Amino acid sequence: MKQQILGESTIAAAEEQVSCDLGGESAILNLSNGVYYGLDPLGARIWELIREPKTVYEVRDVIVAEYDVEPEVCERDLLALLEQLSEEGLIQVRNGQAA
Repeated sequence: MKQQILGESTIAAAEEQVSCDLGGESAILNLSNGVYYGLDPLGARIWELIREPKTVYEVRDVIVAEYDVEPEVCERDLLALLEQLSEEGLIQVRNGQAA
């Protein structure tokens, strides 16, 4: 079952991937399926932020502070990107308190 990503969700890059910076963009290799993915500079900044676990809200707040974007628009677009990354197995999502 696919895990829903919420503002309170903690997200982090999955362990089964490697990534590198390519002049402000990011290239990610999913080690599970051998597929490469690319992120534009904004996506690369988000990727950089989630290399360590953070909530969606924390990532949103950093992006809003660094870019000229409304919080609601940023959150909507961020959730869409995170859903795609989750579907490709590139991030881990945790909801609720850790046991």
